[in-house]
Amino acid sequence: MGCLLEVENLSVEFALPGGGVVPAVNDVSYNVSEGEIIAVVGESGSGKSVSALAILGLVPQPPGRIVGGVIRFQGQNLLDLDEDGIRRVRGRKIAMIFQEPMTSLNPVLSIGRQLSESMELHLGLTPKQAHTRAVELLGMVGISDPQRRLTQYPHHLSGGMRQRVMIAMALSCEPPLIIADEPTTALDVTIQAQILSLMQDLSRRLGVALILITHNLGIVARYAHRVNVMYGGRVVEQGPADEIYRRPSHPYTAGLLNSVPRLDRPRGVPLDPIPGNPVDLTRPIAGCAFRPRCRFAVARCATEVPPLASVGNHHASACWQVAALHAEVS
Repeated sequence: MGCLLEVENLSVEFALPGGGVVPAVNDVSYNVSEGEIIAVVGESGSGKSVSALAILGLVPQPPGRIVGGVIRFQGQNLLDLDEDGIRRVRGRKIAMIFQEPMTSLNPVLSIGRQLSESMELHLGLTPKQAHTRAVELLGMVGISDPQRRLTQYPHHLSGGMRQRVMIAMALSCEPPLIIADEPTTALDVTIQAQILSLMQDLSRRLGVALILITHNLGIVARYAHRVNVMYGGRVVEQGPADEIYRRPSHPYTAGLLNSVPRLDRPRGVPLDPIPGNPVDLTRPIAGCAFRPRCRFAVARCATEVPPLASVGNHHASACWQVAALHAEVS
């Protein structure tokens, strides 16, 4: 598989009203191959969504700005494009599914109009052609009676159906890459499973690459090929999903895994949550951002930021204490 997207040393910051800046994304690098599902995992405020918005030029400016890095898509640096250039990429080459479909869909436009608009704009289809294609798309994502649904408005549909419409909109122009920003957060667990299975099936059948942003490690285990774990605006661990689950190599990743209920543990065994609070990016600390919450921390962690270094085959971690962590979890 060829490389589709390369993010290299991406940094994004936001200006504070009273002066100063927040380094929301700091020196992030990863790549996505054709047809691959990549998961970006981390708690709220870790930089997951901001790094994705930067790919499509959707970081609000001001107060945000991209201060460094390269975002290369199909060999072209997206950061070199002007507003017209990046608009031709959005939807046509890279589509995004947002977290809450009710706030992403226009409440005063019919489902049919919202589906057909991008196809008329990017593909040059006539209204009739776009309508026919919209019917096909709704059927593809499992919505019954698609002809009637096209005449309805977002408030007529359930949460799961609205999210299926968002997936249909993302697929409408046949982009090679889709970014899904926590696409199942507002849905119940049964609908979550249906939506994720649908996205996985469409990715396989259509060859679409998928960046799946989530905090749900169960989703990662079942659907992702590779994983990027983010904390404090940085990627602290990356590698194949099965390898990260089998041998976590950063204390934050291990903490996330230990915080999830497991059926193979005896009943009554308490969860082992990560102590402390997430890092406050308005008050950056020296050294490793995870140090105040880490029981493996040593003096070096307070002064030096650990680089992302190889710990195995295609597996990397940003931690000075990988050996100590492996000794405990092995």
